[in-house]
Amino acid sequence: MVEIMMNRGQGRESKEKLKELLRELFQFDCKELDFGIYRIMNYKRQEINDFIENDLIKAVEKEFEKYKAATQKEIKEEFGKVKKELISTLGESALEVDGEVKDEFRGTPVAQTYQKVRKQLEEIDITEDIQSQVFNDLYNFFFRYYEDGDFISKRRYSSNQYKYAIPYSGEEVKLHWANFDQYYVKTGEVFKDYEFNSKGWNFIFTTVFADVEVGNIKGGSRYFFLAPARAINIDNQNKVCLIKFEYRPLAERDLRLYPVKTKEGKEKTTGITQDELNQILKEKILKLITSTEPKAILLETEDEKSFLERHLYKYTHKITSDFFIHKNLKGFLERELDYFIKTEVLDLSNLDERHIARAKVVENIGKRIIEFLSQIEEFQKTLWEKKKFVLSTDYVITLDRIPGEFHQEVLNNKRQSKEWEELGFEIATPSARNDERRVSLRGTKSRSNLKLPVDTKYFSEEFKETLLEKLSQQGSLDDLIDGVLIKSENWQALNLILGKYKGKVQCIYIDPPFNTGTNEFLYKNKYLDSSWVTMMYDRLDLGRKLLKNDGSIYVRIDYHGNHYVRSLMDIVFREENFRNEVVISRTRAKQEVENQFIQQTESLFFYSKGNQMILKSVERERGPEWHSLLHFPRADDKPRIILDKKFYPPRGRRWALSQERIDRFAERGKIRINKEESYVDCHGKKVVGVPELLYDSEIVGNEWLDIPGYSQAQHFPTENSEILLKRVIESTSNEGDLVMDFFLGSGTTTAVAQKLGRKWLGVEMGEFFEDFPLARMKKVLYGERSGISKEINWKGGGFFKYQYVEQYEDTLHNIEFPNEERAQQMLKLFGEEEASEYLMKYVLSFETEGSPSLLNLKQFEKPSDYKLRTISGGKAEKITGVDLVETFNYLIGLKVSKYKSLKKNGRKYIFVLGERNNRRVAVVWRPAKDINLEKDKKVIEGNTKDFAPDDIFINGDSLVKGYKPIESEFKALMAR
Repeated sequence: MVEIMMNRGQGRESKEKLKELLRELFQFDCKELDFGIYRIMNYKRQEINDFIENDLIKAVEKEFEKYKAATQKEIKEEFGKVKKELISTLGESALEVDGEVKDEFRGTPVAQTYQKVRKQLEEIDITEDIQSQVFNDLYNFFFRYYEDGDFISKRRYSSNQYKYAIPYSGEEVKLHWANFDQYYVKTGEVFKDYEFNSKGWNFIFTTVFADVEVGNIKGGSRYFFLAPARAINIDNQNKVCLIKFEYRPLAERDLRLYPVKTKEGKEKTTGITQDELNQILKEKILKLITSTEPKAILLETEDEKSFLERHLYKYTHKITSDFFIHKNLKGFLERELDYFIKTEVLDLSNLDERHIARAKVVENIGKRIIEFLSQIEEFQKTLWEKKKFVLSTDYVITLDRIPGEFHQEVLNNKRQSKEWEELGFEIATPSARNDERRVSLRGTKSRSNLKLPVDTKYFSEEFKETLLEKLSQQGSLDDLIDGVLIKSENWQALNLILGKYKGKVQCIYIDPPFNTGTNEFLYKNKYLDSSWVTMMYDRLDLGRKLLKNDGSIYVRIDYHGNHYVRSLMDIVFREENFRNEVVISRTRAKQEVENQFIQQTESLFFYSKGNQMILKSVERERGPEWHSLLHFPRADDKPRIILDKKFYPPRGRRWALSQERIDRFAERGKIRINKEESYVDCHGKKVVGVPELLYDSEIVGNEWLDIPGYSQAQHFPTENSEILLKRVIESTSNEGDLVMDFFLGSGTTTAVAQKLGRKWLGVEMGEFFEDFPLARMKKVLYGERSGISKEINWKGGGFFKYQYVEQYEDTLHNIEFPNEERAQQMLKLFGEEEASEYLMKYVLSFETEGSPSLLNLKQFEKPSDYKLRTISGGKAEKITGVDLVETFNYLIGLKVSKYKSLKKNGRKYIFVLGERNNRRVAVVWRPAKDINLEKDKKVIEGNTKDFAPDDIFINGDSLVKGYKPIESEFKALMAR
């Protein structure tokens, strides 16, 4: 009896331990977080809790009953057979009345078999011990793969000798990283200001980074601390309270400044959590705030937590959450579950029915939990992979490219004039003869206002639309545009534009953040390299798809990641397409470093997409010198014709240069015959005069230390030099080709591409987007003289567009549950099993359908009014319009030729005409509610007739023959 009670106690303990782990897996400890996936988890918390508390336990019991019944049937049949055999062999007298074998027959083989099966039949009930083992098995399985909010792909062995293994398919050498089958979600400026308001006060948490000396760090985890200098700034007049933090590893001094205590009151030196530090942060902040009003607000309590505590918790968790999304969590966990059962649940030395039943229950219940977990992970993956909306589109164009009818309106725009002044364009007084304004860039000679960059964001929507229509009358609009700047996390941007630019990019140059462990790259504790490699792999993969078949890519990296980049590039671009590791200059500084040589170089890893590629030789200038024509060892009597004379090589030698190259030198006047020297040719004849070549330049190899790798012209910390980008772009592209940089930084790549007559695409997500790449490109269009401008005599002029794109955090923020009530009504019609199946597989996808970020088709009735609630700007929530026109152009991969807007029948029509897959395409947008379809048909056909489209897309209903609804195409393409 005591043993039974102990087993039951252990069973309850195992059950509760599993429940607690599941609550952790489903983020129950983050119930106060109201952002990202936590909003969704909190919204469905009751259903999840019911699953853990009730459905899961019922499922375990049901599984045991199922296997119990199946086992009973099998054993009863077996028992009947062995009993019949015993009676046939020994006779009925061998059995007692109660079915026991009489003592004198128990030693016989047939009696022993009978007794064994009879005992199995008696012990068929599943014991508490076996149920306890099942809960322990499930706990051990899920616990081993879950770490800090993510499922990490680490197969674990029970063997002490070999703890880990990686997936392996027979490769000779394989690069593996812990998060290889996940998306890296956070990629850059995630330490945005966190703001909250109360009673007229605006509270701002901002993060300031700090470098900590090597050797003075406790462990690899990173934490939030108050900034050491002026951590609190109070502006009583404007009611603003600014609190500054550092995010860095724990240093020795922090143990004194932030003394965390154990339950016993001892000072804690290891295993410190951010939540423990938050309690000390709270006290320090309140002590530093001397102003009464904001302090009182922060001290207000709700649910036993102060206003400050709640926001500290949200802030520190928001920064460090949502790092990875599994690409196939279900597949991964099911494979590992199968391996776990075979190696750690089944005991080959004891394959009795109870243990087989235990293994089957672990498998079935494990798969139910996996199904539930993977539903949430798959939902996150859907939101991540979803093509994002273009939020806004504007254009920058120099005045010389704008039709004259717009000039006066441009010059009278005060906001535009103010920007010109802020950018350093000094507007002079109008001349006496006419009203033409003249401007100059500070420090340069005056020039005509025809190179002034005009930004359409300062003008009305009507101005922008009319301008685009007029410009598209001059030629294909996309051909007129020199480049596109996109503010977005780069994976999202690449994923969005893939339909339009797949196979169109000639050259990619990227200078990604190096995985140094500082503020350049945010990473999960203990997974710096794995996070970085995961981030790079997915973006390189999309970059490869964008390249033309004869395109190429340069990746700049230093010693922190060069070994990983080479391996990654071999995987993505294949090692046979490796071309060079180009050595470039890091610094010429004479700084001293300890225990190592000064790092003076970095690398460009240069790969082509395939065998075909553009690669033009690059020459560097040098002082003019004459050198004898080289000849190498190896007998060869083939002569060369040099300045109409035949020259044989010396005996036992061969000429180093081909006849073709010698002829090219001769055409350029860089070859001569030195009359004062002589040698004996291979025929034993003395030849007077030696051929000489003039070297005033030399072919550049993979050593580019003759040019600077960095620049400080834009005062940007990691600004690439224009001279470096000039060499990259000129060597691997021609004028008019498309050049791309999706780690744009200060904008050097796009600036040089513009100056060299290339088309360009630039992607940057940083908060400095407006102050650096956008402002820089405006100066480039004006004709600024830095970088390579003087060398190539750059005069300015140009036309580009820039766009802001919805981000993953915006997508999460806009998730709604418009179908929840309908779903709950449907569930009442289901049986218990069907309802559980729905909950595990379909609840999120069904109930959130129609959310603004997942496409609310009702809003297509008035396309210009489509809205999202955005938070990616780093400030408070903002209601933002969506550019459905530009988003759809990307989704269908449309090359835009003409743009036209007009008002007819009280409605505004937008016509976009272009080409896709060698078919002429027209896209028509207009308010569709209460529309007269007959009149509408006449408007559409009248404005598309001359274009004669092969395909026509229209939002809403239409009577136009053969039209395709925009909504269905939009929805299908957005989810790909």
